[in-house]
Parts: sequence; C-alpha cells; structure tokens
Amino acid sequence: MTEQYRQYGPYVSDLGEVDETQVAVVGGKGAQLGGLARIEGVVVPDGFCVTTDGFRRIMAEAPSIDGLIDELSRVAPDDRETVRTLSARIRRAIEEILVPGDLAAEITGALARFGEASSYAVRSSATAEDLPTASFAGQQDTYLNVVGQTEVLRHVSRCWASLFTERAVTYRRRNGIDDRTVHMAVVVQRMVFPEASGILFTADPVTGNRKVATVDAGFGLGEALVSGLVNPDVFKVRDGEVVARTVSAKQLAVQALPAGGTREVTVEAQRQERPALTDEQVVRLVRLGRRIEAHFGRPQDIEWCLADDGFRIVQSRPITTLFPVPERTDQEDHLYVSVGHQQMMTDAMKPLGLSMWRLTAMVAMHEAGGRLFVDVAPRLASPASRAALLDVMGRGDPLVRDALETVLGHEDFVPSPLEAGPGAPPAGEVSTPPEADPAIVPELIERSRASVAALERDIRSKTGPALFDFLLKAFEEHKRVLGDPLNMQAIMAGMEATWWLNDKLWEWLGEKNAADTLTLSAPDNITSEMGLELLDVADVIRPHTEVVAFLRGVRVEDEGFLDDLVKLTGGTEAREAIEGYLDRYGMRCVGEIDITRPRWSEHPTTLVPVILDNVRNFEPGAAERRFEEGRQRAARKEQEVLARLRALPDGDRRADATKRMIDQVRAFAGYREYPKYGIVRRTFVYKRALLEEAVRLVQAGVLAEQEDVFYLTFEEFHDVVRTNRVDDRLVRQRKEAFRSYQALTPPRVLTSDGEAVSGAYRRDDVPDGALVGLPVSAGTVEGRARVILDMADADLEAGDILVTPFTDPSWSPLFVAVAGLVTEVGGLMTHGAVIAREYGLPAVVGVEGATRLIRDGQRIRVHGSDGYIEILS
Repeated sequence: MTEQYRQYGPYVSDLGEVDETQVAVVGGKGAQLGGLARIEGVVVPDGFCVTTDGFRRIMAEAPSIDGLIDELSRVAPDDRETVRTLSARIRRAIEEILVPGDLAAEITGALARFGEASSYAVRSSATAEDLPTASFAGQQDTYLNVVGQTEVLRHVSRCWASLFTERAVTYRRRNGIDDRTVHMAVVVQRMVFPEASGILFTADPVTGNRKVATVDAGFGLGEALVSGLVNPDVFKVRDGEVVARTVSAKQLAVQALPAGGTREVTVEAQRQERPALTDEQVVRLVRLGRRIEAHFGRPQDIEWCLADDGFRIVQSRPITTLFPVPERTDQEDHLYVSVGHQQMMTDAMKPLGLSMWRLTAMVAMHEAGGRLFVDVAPRLASPASRAALLDVMGRGDPLVRDALETVLGHEDFVPSPLEAGPGAPPAGEVSTPPEADPAIVPELIERSRASVAALERDIRSKTGPALFDFLLKAFEEHKRVLGDPLNMQAIMAGMEATWWLNDKLWEWLGEKNAADTLTLSAPDNITSEMGLELLDVADVIRPHTEVVAFLRGVRVEDEGFLDDLVKLTGGTEAREAIEGYLDRYGMRCVGEIDITRPRWSEHPTTLVPVILDNVRNFEPGAAERRFEEGRQRAARKEQEVLARLRALPDGDRRADATKRMIDQVRAFAGYREYPKYGIVRRTFVYKRALLEEAVRLVQAGVLAEQEDVFYLTFEEFHDVVRTNRVDDRLVRQRKEAFRSYQALTPPRVLTSDGEAVSGAYRRDDVPDGALVGLPVSAGTVEGRARVILDMADADLEAGDILVTPFTDPSWSPLFVAVAGLVTEVGGLMTHGAVIAREYGLPAVVGVEGATRLIRDGQRIRVHGSDGYIEILS
C-alpha cells in the first residue's frame, strides 16, 4: 500500500489524501469527496474513510456470511420475499460482528483529531456507487449527527451491513453487478449544521438541457427534501442568471439534536414562504457547480449545505439518467433526429453495429448513448428546406415534426445554413406525384439479388487484413445499390401515391386512409411474404403430431433441435421446411440493423413459438387464402371508390387520376420493403466473414471470446487483425457502457444542448382516458391485449392485439396471428405500419408508454382510422 494511505494505518485514510481514482479503496462516495476536496474554491467537510480493507476484515470474521451470499446469488430476481429475508440475515450477521481492536483503534484515533465534542455524518461508500453508469443514489445508508466514539463505531458497522439492503441488492441485479464484486468503505465527516441545504443539478434533470442548472433548496438539513417532507424551492439558472423560480411553503425542516440524531421542527410562519436562498446565492452555487462539473467532465448531481454564508459540498455524483449528447467540434446549434425511431429499433446497439451502420449509411450519422442520430439543423436554416423536411417528417411521425417545431420556437436556437452536398431527405410533391414505370421493380429486385450473389462469391477468398480492405469497397457497392436513382424512384412512387390517395379521397369523398384498403395484398412485398410463408411451414408440420409435441418441448438453448427432428415421423419434411424458410429469411432478426444481433439462422429456436402459434391458430392453406382475400378486398374497394368519384362533378377526371394512382400504389407499395431486405442480406454476409476472423483471433489467444469483437468499431477490429493485439480494458469499458445505455430511453429529437424533446399530438378529438397515437392502418378492432417485449415469448390466440415497444420486419410473422397492432414507436411508412396495412390489421403506432399503460390480458379497442386506443377492462 502506498505511503498516502498510512496516516492512520491500513484501514483508515484521510479524506484529503484520496481522489476519484481510488474507488476500489474508499468506494464511490469517498473517491468523489476526495476529488471534490482538490478543486479550488470547493469546501468539503473534514473527515476520513474507513477503507474497503476494513470491510474485508469484517467479512472474514464471519465465514457463515459467504454461504448466505451464495444462497442469495441463486435466488430468482423476481423472488422478492426470499431476497428480503436473506438480505436481512446478512445485515444482522454483519452488525453482530465486534469491530476488531486494531481496526477500532484506527477509527477512534482518527476521531480524536476532531475532539470529544464533535458530531459526525457516517456515510456508506460502496465500490459500485456514484459511478458514471450507475449512481446507486439512496441504495445504502447514511447516518447524521452521530455523537461519541462508541456510536460512530456502531454506525460504521451499520453502513457495512447496508451493502445488503434489499433495495441495494435489487439495484445491483438490475445493473448486472455481482454482490461479491462490491465492497463497502465508510466515510466519516464532521457534521455541518446548515441554514439551508439541497441539491444542485448542473443539467436540467427533466429536459436534459446542459445549459440550464436546477437548484432545489430548503431550510435545515437536506433530509427534509430527500424524504419528501417538504416541497423545495426550485430555481433554474442559465448563463449566470435565474430564469425561473418556484418558492414553496416550507412548513417543516430537519435539524440536529445536541445529544445526537435529528428531529423534525416547524418553520416559523413568517419564514415559511421566504426563499431558502437569494438569487445571488443561487447563482454563486451554480458557478461552483460548473467548476465541479468541469473537474469530473460530466453533468453532476450535487448535495450542498449553506452555513455562515458559505457553501459546503457533501456529495457529487454523475447524473446517470441524462441521455448523452453527440460529440461536436464547434459551438453551433445542432438538432439530432433519432435513426432508431425511423428504423423501428430504439434499443442500444453495440459499437461494431454502430460503426457498420454508419459506414454503409447514405447520410452522416452521429452516435450517442448507443444510438444513431442525423443532424437536421442545416435543413432548418432556410424556409424552403425547412418546409420540405417538416412535411416529410410530419407524414412519417407527427411527434418528430412537433418536436422539431418546438425547438424551432426557442429564441436561442439558430441553425447554420445548409452546405452544398448529398444527403437531403426526399420531399415529394403530394399534389402531383410523378408516374413511374412498374417494370423497374423486377429489374431492381434482380439487381439486388445479383449484387448479393457477387458479394457472397467474392468474399469467400478474403481473410485477415485483406477482408477489411474488401469490405470497405463492398460498403461502397452497398451504398451504390441503395442510392440507385431507380431505387429511390420506386420507393417514392409508392409513398407519394399513398399520400395522394389519402389526401384526395379524404377531400373528395370524406374517406379516411383509403389507401390502407387499396394496398391490401400488394405484390412483391418481401416482408408480408415472410409472414405468410411461415404459415406454409406450419402446414407442413401440422399433420405430424410427434413433431408438434417435440417442438413444444424445445427450449431457447436447444439450438441443435433441427438435427433431432429427423429422428421423428415427419421430422425430415419439417426440417426441410424450416431450413428452406431460413435459407430465404434466416438473416433476419429483431433489431436487425445491428449486425451484432443473433440472426434466425444462428438461433432458429426463436421461430419455434411462432410456428406453434400458426399450427394452433390456422387451418391448412391459410397463407394463400389470406393473400387472395386481401387482393379481392382491395379490388372491391377500388371499384367502389371509382364509382363514387364518377358520380361527382368532374367525376371522370377525378376517377381517371385516382385509377392511375391506385395502379401506381399497387405496383410500388410492396417494393418499399425490399431495400431493407437487401441491406440485411448483405449485412449477414459481412457478419459471417467477420465472425470467422473473430474465431481465428480466439484460437490465436488474442481474444477471450468471439463476441468481444462486437465491442470494437470496424476500424478497431481491423487494427486487431493487423496487429494481433487487443485492448482488453477498452472491451471491458465498452461492455459496461453498453449495459448502461440499455437502461436509457432515446428521444425522438435531441438538441446539442442535451434537451430531449418527445413531441406531442395536441389533439382534442379523442375520448377521455384514451391513449393517443398515429393512425397507420384503418379499421376498428376489439380484443385481448398481448403485451410482448420479446418475440420469443409470443403466445398468441386468434383475435389478440399485439402491444409492443416497436416492430421491425422480423416481427411480421406474428402479424398473421393477431387482429390489431399497438406500438410505442413508429410512423406512417415504417415497416410495422406497412405490413399492418398489407394484412388489413387496424394499427396505432407512436403510443407513448403503451407497454406500461396497457396490461397484458386487458381488453382494448384499437381505432386504427382515428389513432387512439380505449382500455375497456
């Protein structure tokens, strides 16, 4: 142990001798306080830390605790009663251990420095606490105004024991932290008796704006605010000025007792509605907070006390709930739109997935919080490009448009002008859509197939650094295929015809979302075909009862189940049907834009629950019947619409224009899904080649495990292959960061100041209590809500309504078994909406909090034409 830890002995370190790098020795709180004490102008109450070596010494005194912790590790996460019982037993065992004499002597020796009459705050400081990825705020215990050596020793023991409070154990499990890897230090500080205290957030904790600081303040000790005893005064500060304040009536405060402990007291009537701080004090506190924020390099949640007109800082931790902001190299205003909300995959992505998507994207993308964003600020600078962008965004997702308009309404938002170059979002003129030749669809499909075949052929001989050089060229071909002018023409032809039909038939006939029916069973829709073809697989399996029974017993981990099928009667046919399906669609999976996600070919058990649902819920030939029923409904709707139009003044002209647009939408609507299919096919070819390189690195002892490469960027992976060296510490950091990103909810729109803007529908035409969203597929349906967060957990009956956070194309096989769809994310032209219309499912997307507000099994009514959901039971 280094010299700086020997002031009192091996178990006690002075607070002024540690810093934020020594979490393993003094815990998160102690390390942060030590770091704070080193910042010029920051006053931290004097004190010391009982190091984690003291905790280890105590744990070694009672070997029985090891057995209890082992028992706790085997308890199911949702078994709260057992977690509560075992945690209490561990705490009692720790508190009953007598503090060894040498350890007690070090603690009392440190206390002697402050005198017999001093009182102290005794505070837990775990090694997994106040971290950038997990704050653990309030999970362990703090004791205020502890008087006397005996009481300090007793409360140090209580702090050690608080590592195993039920809430701390549960929090660790939620953050993937093993109980055995965490140790407890204890901070003992001179007690401060403040006039006022509270919390300073150096970024607005509600909006995320990094330029706005928020101060919560009350009289006396901060426990009154933390416990919810009183409402605090709230001040907001921007650019050194208080821009908003709310002064609350503070009837109670918490004060220290002379003999130790604290009590609630009534605040004098004349003081109750006075602010706890003056504006000058608030600004001074925020200035101090900015200094602390700069030192730690990220926004901070700071606990402060005011005594004798001087601020004492008693804690500072990172604000872990803020969504990160993309890095930038200038001070201009930027405005980022979420790529995940457009791609219907808002989960965090691993670094390899992020970098691969960026390398193959058609526009520049920015990374934050494990997600990708596009900066649209330049297109908002001029009225023309702004109008086009808002129109396209609004048609896709009204919440994004509203969020953009909200930011545009901020006086201080000034976007820089657009620079010349590619990447403008397409903005079609809905009133006069151009007509396209339907013959380009089969031509484009053949081009895509040929390009993938060439990729598969040419990549076979590439290994090592040559593979990465080849892939960089393949990415250019990837972008060339995607950016082919004919490709964009085909995509826009279907979208613009859809918009035209919905706009004009509403104007002329009062018909809402007429295109939803007119596009039923449109040809060449690869995603809808994927769902229907799984019905055909079920037809092969259904007659073989032995195969069906076997599949019911297949578990997620039984990846070799296809080999066992051939041992059963009908198993060979079943295996051939499943493998044939995987040959065409096995590159798909949930979250498929992330190359690191396991594909169906890699984990075919994912499809088993869906196949079994299809066996149970459908009769033979269902796929063909469904497609033909949809085609006939669309044909009848076409005849009905044209007949009604011809009865109007100038009806023949309107009917002729509508007929051209119906032909256009049926020719091109299905192709909307094909480019994504082509991207995913190419991505799977890339992945298989890269994983072969990862296997070689594992065999060479360079990597610990194959999937470590998922936590490297493409460029970093390339370097590892060239050098046969990997930075294990970087991989560990990336894994930890990814876990923290998974807990964050990405905003639809994010400013460069960190403000997360969700947008609102601003509608008053829905019933009270209804959940509002975006109508994307017409019709009304009532049924049982099935809230499904993982496709592998699907257990659907005919008539169920699927409620889920988002659906990308991989969810389409579930659509054939449900009667309606509700998602939290989505837009008019995203994949879930397109396939809902293709199958004729009433659907409402973009429903904030749907999986939380709708309980599994509730009866709900989905209004797919009007965009809201009623909860009936």
